[in-house]
Amino acid sequence: MAEIIRMPRMSDTMEEGVIVEWLKKVGDEVKPGDVLAEVETDKATMELENYHEGFLLHIGVKEGAVPVNGILAVIGDKGEDYKELLASEQANSSNSNNGESDDKSTETASSAETTVATASESIPIPSVSSEEVTPSSTSLSTDSRIKASPLAKAMAVESGVPLHQVKGTGENGRIVKKDIESFLKSGKTEKTDTPQIAEISIFAPNEPAVDTPISQMRKTIAKRLGESKFSSPHFYLTIEINMDRVVAARKQVNEMIESKVSFNDFVIKACAMALRAHPAVNSSWMGDKIRQHKQIHIGVAVAVDEGLLVPVINNTDYKTLIQLNNEVKQLAVKAKEKKLSLEEMQGNTFTVSNLGMFGIEEFTAIINPPDACILAVGAITQKPVVINNEIKIGNRMKVTLSCDHRVVDGATGAKFLQTLQKLMEEPVMMLV
Repeated sequence: MAEIIRMPRMSDTMEEGVIVEWLKKVGDEVKPGDVLAEVETDKATMELENYHEGFLLHIGVKEGAVPVNGILAVIGDKGEDYKELLASEQANSSNSNNGESDDKSTETASSAETTVATASESIPIPSVSSEEVTPSSTSLSTDSRIKASPLAKAMAVESGVPLHQVKGTGENGRIVKKDIESFLKSGKTEKTDTPQIAEISIFAPNEPAVDTPISQMRKTIAKRLGESKFSSPHFYLTIEINMDRVVAARKQVNEMIESKVSFNDFVIKACAMALRAHPAVNSSWMGDKIRQHKQIHIGVAVAVDEGLLVPVINNTDYKTLIQLNNEVKQLAVKAKEKKLSLEEMQGNTFTVSNLGMFGIEEFTAIINPPDACILAVGAITQKPVVINNEIKIGNRMKVTLSCDHRVVDGATGAKFLQTLQKLMEEPVMMLV
């Protein structure tokens, strides 16, 4: 018997998915566990798994956006007549949508007249890696205009593959995953140890502007951070930390172990310990109550091409610096390849955003819901400091805590930063 395949809800905030590429075509035999298509959600590009056995009889949407529960395809016996079933399902969906439209028509018309566009900000975030330049000398604008699936683009960046050299076999010449794999097998890519600066594109004086469609991820970023910025009363607290002992401790630790820990690992560990000492900061605004979390799950903001992702390190306070370093690296790679699961992106109780690797000394970040606070971490800079009435060169780092004033008061946030400062200036406390 024919089965209707619908767009599943692949994340808690997903309202629609975008079909990037069908991996099966009409007439193909499919089995449970087969991947039918790649779907871009508001958080990642995910695989649409099949749970039925039979043949792919019909594809409803070859490419583009489909609402959750929208009809994607039909699977059934070979040669089975599915058109009556499909027409019935489409009629039912149409009647349901019309009913909702009638109920909301007056409200929609009214709100359309009073809607005011507001500018939203985004959380400043660190890159997945230090790759601010492309792996090849290919112009950024050239590769960005080539039609390729998000997964193929991510693979190209990871592998140093210039997209303009890859022949696409997808619809209308679109580059897909298997094209990147074939290119890598051919051995044509040239990886260099020293990345080269991307060429600057030259545009004609009268060249028109280019409009880029908004991805599902970017839509969610705009919605969630807009709501956070304009509904949560933010205030900001900045403190400067003496990093001399962390610099020395990191050097000693990295001389003794094969895996190298980063300064950000020290920050994450210190935040986790400070949250344990100040549980009021490890809380969420729930509308009619404040929820104080007993577990500490820190989100680490990571940049990807289409926006940002915040993978979460669960039970952060129980993990060593080495464990944190390994987990952050693994999650960053998965974020870059869009392979993060829903479980790896939810449950955060606090967030860390680091732009120090870009030389940014100080910034403020927008709170990442449902957290009450987010810590913005700047660069470590060498500057003249007064020590025992003498001027010496010291390593200093500024951090700024963004707080939701509905949950955290100024004194509470200040005490948290004092504890964080003490831990960072006495890093041995994090090692015992």
